[in-house]
Amino acid sequence: MPALSSRTGSEIGLYELLSVLPSQLQPHVENADDRSFLHAMFGERSLHSLVKIHEKLQCYEDCSPTPVLDSASSLAQDLSEELQGHGVSGEIRELVKLLSKPHVKSLLAVHDIVARKSYDPELPPLPDDIDDEEDSVKIIRLVKNKEPLGATIKKDEHMGAIVVARIMRGGAADRSGLIHVGDVLKEVNGIPVNDKKPEEIISILAQSLGAITFKVVPGLKEEAPNKHPKMFVRALFDYNPAEDNAIPCKEAGLVFRKGEILQVMSQDDATWWQAKQEGNGNPRAGLIPSKHFQERRIAVWKPLTVSLPQRTPSKRFSGLRRSFRLSRRDKKTNKSMYESKKSEQYDTADVPTYEEVTSYRRKQGERHRLVALVGPTGVGLNELKRKLLISDPQHFSVTIPHTSRSKRQSESDGVEYHFISKDHFEADIQNNKFIEHGEYKGNYYGTSFDSVRSVLSKNKVCLLDVQPHTLRHLRTAEFKPYVVFVKPPSIERLRETRRNAKVVSGKDDKSSSKPFSEEDFQEMINSSQIMENQYGHLFDKVIVNDDLTTAFNQLKQALRKVETEPHWMPIGWTHS
Repeated sequence: MPALSSRTGSEIGLYELLSVLPSQLQPHVENADDRSFLHAMFGERSLHSLVKIHEKLQCYEDCSPTPVLDSASSLAQDLSEELQGHGVSGEIRELVKLLSKPHVKSLLAVHDIVARKSYDPELPPLPDDIDDEEDSVKIIRLVKNKEPLGATIKKDEHMGAIVVARIMRGGAADRSGLIHVGDVLKEVNGIPVNDKKPEEIISILAQSLGAITFKVVPGLKEEAPNKHPKMFVRALFDYNPAEDNAIPCKEAGLVFRKGEILQVMSQDDATWWQAKQEGNGNPRAGLIPSKHFQERRIAVWKPLTVSLPQRTPSKRFSGLRRSFRLSRRDKKTNKSMYESKKSEQYDTADVPTYEEVTSYRRKQGERHRLVALVGPTGVGLNELKRKLLISDPQHFSVTIPHTSRSKRQSESDGVEYHFISKDHFEADIQNNKFIEHGEYKGNYYGTSFDSVRSVLSKNKVCLLDVQPHTLRHLRTAEFKPYVVFVKPPSIERLRETRRNAKVVSGKDDKSSSKPFSEEDFQEMINSSQIMENQYGHLFDKVIVNDDLTTAFNQLKQALRKVETEPHWMPIGWTHS
């Protein structure tokens, strides 16, 4: 290695050495690329800045500065008191005023702490009135801010003492590691609590500001470890703890809305789980009713619930859906509504509480999820399907229905319909091969599960509009349905936007189209409300079809995200 200079590195300094190093090395590097690399590396501004900082810190360390004194606060206090009696001069009055300012006092206090290197926290003194025969106690001081302490208390029926009932995961008490489930509470801020009710103690805590001192007797047994792993669930109902009289502490409850993803942090309590909202930066958990407890409550409430009205078939919107490419029928031909494994049109879905979910992203080459479109008649499902098909016919497709009617001369089997005999159709009904089916003028029509499989096997997205009661049969690991609910706007907007729209009431007689009536609008609104009330917990996306182009763009964007981005899906569907 060549001598860089007659002076040593310590004499010229690291920064100066770095500056001359490229020119010193250049004669000894033959390759031009290497010379260019070294010149760029040693000339990097960020490297020069780091070296400058290093030299400044090194200079500071070499000087080894020591504080002149470690009692600047007391010196300033003494000086202020001394000058109080000599406040004749304006400069003296200004100095006394300056030394009395909180910011200056705090600055001098911090100076003394750094000078003494006294960084350990100061513990409160032990009470003088501790009985020698009293159980071992812990004196705990927590600083209270706007954040709740994150613990609940209860009165032990056997001991008559106030004990810590639960510690909320991520709360102040949990993070401190000082308070545990089973600890017996003796005092709060010096106030004995043995003869007080939990509500009175909560009131004391609510009125306390700053540091709160607890005197507790440690519990006899340690808090049991969490028996259940953390899991993610989709909430299938709205919850507000302020309206729940059963919750042990309303302030500790977690507010959530239907469809939100919750991370369950603890299931130790069979009645009240601890959970936090996924994606929320708040680490604190809150109380939510457990799945079992919520199901029991719904079972109790159910007999008292007024049943939603059944949909009354209207003159125009009571027939088989046009997804079967059929006309609607009049009341006199309305012999049966859609059937799906003998379900009613608006049956009661499973008790909606929580559904365990996991993050899912479609892998390359994996089958697409079935897209199930749900909505009241006349809301525009067929129009949205048609626009999707036109936008990308190689990517989107629809099923071909089955029918027992005779094939017409212009039709081909497997194009308009799959034509099968009536006996064959009835056998398939008995074997549960149809998602839904119906009868029109003595002929059967229906959509089969195999027709959906056929579309998905071609690596296409299957678009299927169905009645909401059929969703329970489609919600399997095989189909993984992404359910989009299309709802109408307000009835005022329906009158504006559908004023000139017409509905074909017969396939063979296309001249028999009629405009929407006020009755049609009202029925559309009512049906939408019934669907959302009873099946809303099964909907992945809700779109208001106020404007067809806007609704189409929203639908297409949602489907693109499902195909390309991670999203939440029932955990059971990942084990197909």
